[in-house]
Amino acid sequence: MTQTAEVETTVSSSAPVRVMLVDDSAVVRGLIRRFVDPDPGIEIVATAGNGEAAVATLKRTDDVDVIVLDIEMPVMDGLTAIPLLLEVKPDVKIVMASTLTERNADASLRAIAAGATECVAKPSSGAGLSTADDFKRELIEMIHALGGGTARVRPAGAVVAPRPTPTAAPPAPIVLKAGPVKKPEVLVVGSSTGGPQALTRFLSKIDASMTLPIFITQHMPATFTALLAKHLTRDTGRNVMEASNGQRVEANTAYLAPGNNHMLIEGTRGNAVIRLSQAPKVNFCRPSVDPMLESLIDIYGGSLLTVILTGMGSDGKNSCQKAVEAGGTVLAQDEASSVVWGMPGAVAQAGICRQILDIDALAPAVMRIVGGAAS
Repeated sequence: MTQTAEVETTVSSSAPVRVMLVDDSAVVRGLIRRFVDPDPGIEIVATAGNGEAAVATLKRTDDVDVIVLDIEMPVMDGLTAIPLLLEVKPDVKIVMASTLTERNADASLRAIAAGATECVAKPSSGAGLSTADDFKRELIEMIHALGGGTARVRPAGAVVAPRPTPTAAPPAPIVLKAGPVKKPEVLVVGSSTGGPQALTRFLSKIDASMTLPIFITQHMPATFTALLAKHLTRDTGRNVMEASNGQRVEANTAYLAPGNNHMLIEGTRGNAVIRLSQAPKVNFCRPSVDPMLESLIDIYGGSLLTVILTGMGSDGKNSCQKAVEAGGTVLAQDEASSVVWGMPGAVAQAGICRQILDIDALAPAVMRIVGGAAS
């Protein structure tokens, strides 16, 4: 029998992350509460059945760090509620929980544009939700990441010995990677939590004269990625498409890995094609940055420029290390402009980044490197 994964959480401070659940289904609210109640690092401090009630509750209960918000609700839906919630508490993090329909995916992306932080795919029924291990893991990890904690995954049934309270240690200094920079032939981008907003800002600032193929893995479920590609094309003026199996790689095009598929690139420099893979998840993700970037190293060697944007976890670190060893260049988004400094923090702390920059400074840096400048 295959073991399922449970989430073991360690909290960076003694205070739990305070959460408000907003969903018109009492069953869904109850199931989510049952998921998170055993976690000492999360506290459900309020619930509401629609957006209007959520706004009123937030006015009375200001001690909320994260709101898990449904989209389709009576009286006031989630999309309408977002600006009102942010008006009450501008620093609150909002996670949209929506079922996998094209309409809800589009609404989720519009919600992110309106100020929501992230979206998670919610099973379409209470029965599905009660057995949705991936949803449980993702939601708990996201709540901790957005609320300032961290989460790890351990096998179900594992016995965990009590751990002493860790003593806070000063962070190790970040070391930048020096040395010559190869002129890149392709641009590679990895992102997760907070990625849709970051991708929009990053791609919109890349000059139209930059015609290198761009390969993007954004952690996102199926249905969402096709719509994200359309939103990015509309909002950045760059040709972004959800990649398809057997698609030939062309200049001046950005390829977005489809949800629930790894995007691999095969062939040669002059004749590369995209292959989609249902291979097992990597770093709990499919699509994952690591298999995408590793496949590109096989073709382009060190002629790769990789940018790691905001996101939970460390997906991309291992492949970025291999890319740098092959002669490639890695840039990372800085902590201050990241929603979650997990993925960019992992490559930064590994000492393999040429530069660590604010989201708005990354595109100019890319343009300098593509133009042949070292920095």
